Amino acid sequence: MAVWIQAQQLQGDALHQMQSLYGQHFPIEVRHYLSQWLEGQLWDVIDLENPQEEFKAKRLLDSLIQELQNKAEHQVGEDGFLLKIKLGHYASQLKSTYDRCPLELVRCIKHILYTEQRLVREASNVSMNSPVGGMMDSMSQKYQQINQAFEELRLLTQDTENDLRKLQHNQEYFIIQYQESLRIQAQLTSLATLPPADRLLREPTLLSKRATVEAWLTREANTLQKYRLVHYFLYRLYMCTLGLDPALCNWVLDFLTGRCEKLAETIWQNRQQIRRAEHLRQQLPIPGPIEDLLNDLNSTITDIISALVTSTFIIEKQPPQVLKTQTKFVATVRLLVGGKLNVHMNPPQVKATIISEQQAKALLKNENTRNDSSGEILNNNCVMEYHQATGTLSANFRNMSLKRIKRSDRRGAESVTEEKFTILFESQFSVGGNELVFQVKTLSLPVVVIVHGSQDNNATATVLWDNAFAEPGRVPFMVPDKVLWPQLCEALNMKYKAEVQSNRGLSEENLVFLAQKAFSSSSINPDDYRGMTMTWSQFNRESLPGRNFTFWQWFDGVMELTKKHLKPHWNDGAILGFVNKQQAQDMLMSKPNGTFLLRFSDSEIGGITIAWVAENPNKPGERMVWNLMPYTAKDFSIRSLADRISDLNHLLFLYPDRPKDEVFSKYYTPPLSKAVDGYVKPQIKQVVPEFTTTNPDPAANPTYMDHGASPVVSHPPNYGMYPPMSDSMLDADGDFDLDDTMDVARHVEELLRRPMESQWSGQQS
Repeated sequence: MAVWIQAQQLQGDALHQMQSLYGQHFPIEVRHYLSQWLEGQLWDVIDLENPQEEFKAKRLLDSLIQELQNKAEHQVGEDGFLLKIKLGHYASQLKSTYDRCPLELVRCIKHILYTEQRLVREASNVSMNSPVGGMMDSMSQKYQQINQAFEELRLLTQDTENDLRKLQHNQEYFIIQYQESLRIQAQLTSLATLPPADRLLREPTLLSKRATVEAWLTREANTLQKYRLVHYFLYRLYMCTLGLDPALCNWVLDFLTGRCEKLAETIWQNRQQIRRAEHLRQQLPIPGPIEDLLNDLNSTITDIISALVTSTFIIEKQPPQVLKTQTKFVATVRLLVGGKLNVHMNPPQVKATIISEQQAKALLKNENTRNDSSGEILNNNCVMEYHQATGTLSANFRNMSLKRIKRSDRRGAESVTEEKFTILFESQFSVGGNELVFQVKTLSLPVVVIVHGSQDNNATATVLWDNAFAEPGRVPFMVPDKVLWPQLCEALNMKYKAEVQSNRGLSEENLVFLAQKAFSSSSINPDDYRGMTMTWSQFNRESLPGRNFTFWQWFDGVMELTKKHLKPHWNDGAILGFVNKQQAQDMLMSKPNGTFLLRFSDSEIGGITIAWVAENPNKPGERMVWNLMPYTAKDFSIRSLADRISDLNHLLFLYPDRPKDEVFSKYYTPPLSKAVDGYVKPQIKQVVPEFTTTNPDPAANPTYMDHGASPVVSHPPNYGMYPPMSDSMLDADGDFDLDDTMDVARHVEELLRRPMESQWSGQQS
């Protein structure tokens, strides 16, 4: 992360220290608007004690002022107008302050950057020896490497430009002298028509002058050849410098865009220099190898431009990797060098097509695949737009939809959710006034097409395996059939944290539990699993022993349940989760009665259960561990986990010894309000019959929804269609009472005469 981004998050005394670094000598606004440029320069390579380094410092000062002026020119709007004036003022101020002492500017900026880095490091309390610090240090070194390479390219280009100007000046003077030589030769030829006395008088002078001029011409011709050769070798060195390690370019997109645009500008400038050199050669065709060398350079620089343009046509926002038919999806493609090459002057159109794995292979082999597709995408054409504020050229597909898909023949046990496709984005545009025409293509990450939501689980497994274990530069879309268990653990942990959006990942104990489940093992030693491998079939083809679901389907169910209903409790550490029934029993039996824990169900996808320790009602004095029937997402859509735990009075302590209200009370649903307009709101509560205590206060006893069937005999339900009827047909001695029975019969007859609607409306009111 850039130092300036982290510095803006400083607080308290650290923030005051950072702010005190700035003033009229170096405004904080300059630091803000040129943060990326300032952190990218090689300030440390300048020796402040060496006066000979002043020219380097002067060059950095000029570059700083130029960057400020460029930033000012790109400001638009009302706010942009004020900022434009302010940045222009700062450029003039810095020039007047440091023009005569540029080394002081370097000293000032080095002090600012060093102090900011120290403050950020102290605030984050991250040692450079820690893994995070080491990674930051490594990224910083790569950042410096990239900038050093760009600085070398810039200097080489500048040297080439100077040499080219010198070559042009010398060549122009050479042509003048060559014309003088021709004039002298013409004068010598004309001497033949003069009398001998006049010829003898003038000829020695002309011969001497011709010899001098020809000697100079010969010497200068050799010099020009050397200049042209130096020009060539500078380009060769330049080409070698372009061979940057691709890993160094693994940076944020904005950083890449800036660097790619600078690279495009430099390459295009060099191409123009080659053309100027060719023009100079045509003006003065001195025999030599330079013609072939220039042709070679021109071909090489054109190839480099082509490689840069085609490799910077990228997908900024990938389409969803699990793609459902008849469902809208979005994607964005971007040309990183579009702004510098003025591609936006004639905005190109981008087309999106879905192709199969075999078609992608053929495309990368440059085989003819025109008009080949594996489906139909609606709204698949988009014109690239230039965004003035950011200087980016991109195409935003906002309403694409896959109308239909054409599947290929499946291999062996492969299911439709294992078949991979990709979205091909392609375009054509020209640069340099139609001087060069480019056809660009780029492929999305693999996508799995589904037609029903029930396929999402298995499709996600295919995508996860591909994203985690595909090798760079692979043939589409080859993946290993088996991977080491630690590799899979890393992928599962990343997926879990990303899906649940939590900083709490899977612990080593959690991963041991998963290994036991995956390999049907009872070992609790993590080292026993480090050398084991898991195949794709074990991951998501073969069901777990004794179950009707795969390892992945169980794990994905846990993620979905946690993401949708249990995230705060997982983040609080209230859910142990990855614990089997026997482990839960062993853990709870050493704790007081009422201690409970939450674990994911082994037998049900996306289920979580409560295990607690209590007395055995059948054997007084004996304790046992109880397990509640697993809850699923459907249960939590009715009543939350926290409220369900609150309902169960026999649950007292969350394992190991935390009072349950201390952990869950902040998630309880507030009590219902009192009756409104004579209506009382019912409340759903959970009970476990064996652990239900009688409540003598009817007003405090709301409507219950029992979790399981109660062993207590219950009264038949009364739905309110008829008034409740007592046992008035029996007298006090239990004998049959005819009069009362007739009264009841008449009452029933009267009810039957009433219209049914009036009865219902009467009850509802």
